[in-house]
Amino acid sequence: MKVATIGFFDGVHKGHQFLIRQVVEEAERVGGTSVCVTFDIPPRCVVEQMKGREFSIQLLTTQDEKVMLLKRMGIQEVMLLEFTPEMAMMSAYDFMAQVLKRQMDVGVLVIGYDHRFGHNRSEGFNDYVRYGEELGIRIVQAQAYAEDHITVSSSLIRETLLQGRVADCRQLLGYNYFIEGVVVNGYQVGRRIGYPTANIEVPAEKLIPCDGVYAVKVELRDEAFEAGGEIDGMLNIGWRPTFNGSRRTIEVHLFDFHSDIYSEQLRIHFIDFIRPEQRFDSPEALVCQLAEDEKQAREVLQSKGKS
Repeated sequence: MKVATIGFFDGVHKGHQFLIRQVVEEAERVGGTSVCVTFDIPPRCVVEQMKGREFSIQLLTTQDEKVMLLKRMGIQEVMLLEFTPEMAMMSAYDFMAQVLKRQMDVGVLVIGYDHRFGHNRSEGFNDYVRYGEELGIRIVQAQAYAEDHITVSSSLIRETLLQGRVADCRQLLGYNYFIEGVVVNGYQVGRRIGYPTANIEVPAEKLIPCDGVYAVKVELRDEAFEAGGEIDGMLNIGWRPTFNGSRRTIEVHLFDFHSDIYSEQLRIHFIDFIRPEQRFDSPEALVCQLAEDEKQAREVLQSKGKS
């Protein structure tokens, strides 16, 4: 028997995790398979476009990252659906009948507290129960998640990240926010001033925190390190104003690390914000500040736990 829940689950934050644990527990209780039904793009993007309005949003998790986090939470199957205008027009009954029952053979549907789905979200929990009785799907309403009287949402997390408050963000996500990307060729200015950096190219849909310097932990796969190992470092997001930069870059300096990692895939965990990006009068002044940044970042990383 498949025990499923539905949602976009951007970020797989603490509220999502609370729901997912209930799905996993219910699946274990009935000896079934835990399933998360999610979508390739935010449904609102399609709905707004159907109304003739442009809408785009940067995501807390890419598709692969979301699947990884859901499976880490114990979900056994992630069903990734293409959200189309046709799906947006489906009623909750049609979605339950055509997708959940016919395509997936779902036996139990765990509904997030106050969650609604289907065209215009015009139907509610009592409707889902009635449809479920007709279709042979048992409907379970999940308990509400509450912590310190804060409603955890992906929107709140985006706002927090755009303010650079990555330490606060951990309290909402339950883990350190991270970005993943490939090391690409950069300007090599850092190497010339004694602070070599790896330039990271991140998927366009991924939300990048506000400009500034951060203390980070970095995972990479390299001959010098075991898979999944972490290296301390500091990361700069911004426009390199001291050198009249013309585009926004993401550059990470790894402490006590000297290997060539071009074309490697890195996962960078944000631990704390150090300072905003600023312009310096000379490269020498920047180097002095970088030394202070490194000292502060090392202290922060030593005092914080693992990602």
